[in-house]
Amino acid sequence: MRVSLAWLRERANPRATDAELAARLTRAGIECEVEPPPASLKDVVVGAIRAVRPHPQADRLRVCEVDFGGKRPATIVCGAANAREGMKAPVALPGAKLPDGSAIKVSVLRGVESAGMLCSAKELGLAEKSDGLLELDAGARVGQPLAKHLDLDDAVLALELTPNRGDCLSVAGLAREVAAVFAVAPNEPTGRPLPVTSKHRIGVRIDSTRDCPRYAGRVIEHLDAKARTPDWMRERLRRSGIRSIHPVVDITNYVMLELGQPLHAFDCGKLAGGIRVRRAKDGESLLLLNEQTCAFTKEDLLIADQQRPLALAGVMGGMPSGVSTETTAIFFESACFAPELVAATGRRLRLPSDALYRFERGVDPSLQRRALERATGLVLQICGGQAGPVSEAGITRPKTVTVKLRHERLNRLLGHEIAAAEAERLLKRVGIGLRRLGKSGWEATIPPHRYDLRLEVDLIEEVARLYGYERIPARPYAVDLPAAPVPERRPLDLARDRLAARGWQEVVTYAFVDQGLEAQLAPGAAAIPLDNPIADTLALMRTTLWSGLLPAWRYNQQRQRRRVRLFEIGVCFTESQGRVVETEKLALLAAGSAAPEQWGLPERPVDFFDLKGDLEALAGGFEFERGQHPALHPGQTARVTAGGKPVGWLGRLHPQRVRELDLAEAPVLLEVETSALAGVRLPRPTAPSEFPASRRDLALVLREEVAAAELLALVRESGGARLRETGVFDVYRGAGLPNGFKSVALSLIFQDNSRTLTDQEVEAAVEAVTQRLQSQLGATIRGDSGGGVDQGGIGGSPV
Repeated sequence: MRVSLAWLRERANPRATDAELAARLTRAGIECEVEPPPASLKDVVVGAIRAVRPHPQADRLRVCEVDFGGKRPATIVCGAANAREGMKAPVALPGAKLPDGSAIKVSVLRGVESAGMLCSAKELGLAEKSDGLLELDAGARVGQPLAKHLDLDDAVLALELTPNRGDCLSVAGLAREVAAVFAVAPNEPTGRPLPVTSKHRIGVRIDSTRDCPRYAGRVIEHLDAKARTPDWMRERLRRSGIRSIHPVVDITNYVMLELGQPLHAFDCGKLAGGIRVRRAKDGESLLLLNEQTCAFTKEDLLIADQQRPLALAGVMGGMPSGVSTETTAIFFESACFAPELVAATGRRLRLPSDALYRFERGVDPSLQRRALERATGLVLQICGGQAGPVSEAGITRPKTVTVKLRHERLNRLLGHEIAAAEAERLLKRVGIGLRRLGKSGWEATIPPHRYDLRLEVDLIEEVARLYGYERIPARPYAVDLPAAPVPERRPLDLARDRLAARGWQEVVTYAFVDQGLEAQLAPGAAAIPLDNPIADTLALMRTTLWSGLLPAWRYNQQRQRRRVRLFEIGVCFTESQGRVVETEKLALLAAGSAAPEQWGLPERPVDFFDLKGDLEALAGGFEFERGQHPALHPGQTARVTAGGKPVGWLGRLHPQRVRELDLAEAPVLLEVETSALAGVRLPRPTAPSEFPASRRDLALVLREEVAAAELLALVRESGGARLRETGVFDVYRGAGLPNGFKSVALSLIFQDNSRTLTDQEVEAAVEAVTQRLQSQLGATIRGDSGGGVDQGGIGGSPV
């Protein structure tokens, strides 16, 4: 929002410079900054065109005689189509310098001497584009500096308001805030109801006061269709970023900026019967003022007459009933609509408007009659006419909102002692009524324009910001730590550090991805399309991080980076039962050689087990089982589980996907939910045993489909508490084994912390393992296991 500082100071004028005013408001939570006035327009004055004649040597040029307050008129050659006799416009005299750097001097144009320049708004730096000369009021004083006539020395306050402060989206609301922050009295004009001089009245009906708590309107007829918006109003609108359109439309925008109440004007000649505020019927549609035809549902609120919809309530009016240069009678609307209803309609139809911006944040439900009277007065002042009686419907008095505030709670949350009298004084500055509840606190009555004050903490924050955050000292607080130890968890930062230490590079990609790529990597996923994508290739919210990693890898590969190891941690999005589900994931992509090129190792392409090892280095507890994923190679794919719950996938990219994506090779991909990492406890150090370990090796013949993870899990379960470590050190397939079988060699290391184990104890444990494997997996011992090999002095660690 942008607002003229001169306009603001008419309502609240503290003894502070513009910069100090902006700084104090920012500290109070209203972020803003001062935009300086435009460049000086020295030697640019108000001129009056006394005569216009064709240029003797150019069809598109005309020669104007311009009175600029000098002893005699100046002859100026002009090419503007709207230059006419009797018109008043800015004149840049010889010696003037315009904002674009142009220096004005006496020149000869096609044989005619031109002593100055008639200016457009664009040439004066007052607009980005313009169609002709900037027309000024007929009453503008000839020869007066343009900067004085338009008050161009006025600075602008640019605000970045948070969504909960809709009450500051007006000069009056911002003035209330300035008055409260600087402890000055605001200037709030008290207007009287205007006399009714017309009997023309249009009835109003509201179907539901939940949708529209209050609606007011009146007819104003016999308007001057040729009326023009005065310069002072045009300038205030311009500084607020609103273009002048039509006197009636300009007045609705002006009152909206001044008071915060959006208004709308209907052409009375285009209405049929009374006004009704109702929900739309399925299939109804309307051509809106932005020339967009919208189809409505029963969730949309309409303003209608007895025959058809007229406007989309709180958002935009309809083209068929809009005012035009032929309009001589209007029906003014001033209403309050439910913020949630208006916001939902605006989002569904993607219809941004100044009215929607205010209604979805909440408009004061007591403001409608006052705004209507203000707008009526301006119409009568600018366009003339006769005002009819006001038609009203809805709730006459807004519901009172009260909140209890405890003084002890106030001081406790702020960590600073604020006296009760001081807290009362601060809250009353913003119009909050207070009733004492003994010594404990107050019952606060919230003014109707403050939608952001509904809880006790809201009032405490209000006291803090008015008191001044900078006045609340920073001090350490005593914290009671719980006696029970909190289990440590692996933070994601640790995962990032470990991956970087193992040669991985982190990337950050868009959450918006290409629809075709997403369909190839996650077919069938409930992807969420974007309403307004920034590009056709960024039209979906990602369901997998691979959609970003693959283009990043291809980009690097095209630049001769053969060995790439990329990882990303980010959120993926799916839709479930009409709700957006966000899941944070870790994804890895590796391509090229397993290790950097060097003389000491032969080159080997990266494979499934490289990524499996890197994941296990981040956290234990993961299990891998055969699976099928549409984006991964059928024979090189594993589902990753943790605690029996599926958490991700690991495998090489499917050959068909490699061809479809025109990739040079098939990278290895991994993706797991980060919750599986965060839920793994950090390892705790233990003292190594002082006693030697004993190792036994087993060579087992197993069916081919038995997974190593299943085999090792059974060994750990059956080996007892003294089995410290086990692992696979050899796999054999070939001669001497039946078809469909393999030989797996296991190492088992036993150790005790209190004594040296006997051979009998170790053999008993090995026997328990072999019996369990035979009974559950059908495993048999292959030849001689080689007997027991004691590995004295080897320290074990839990597996």
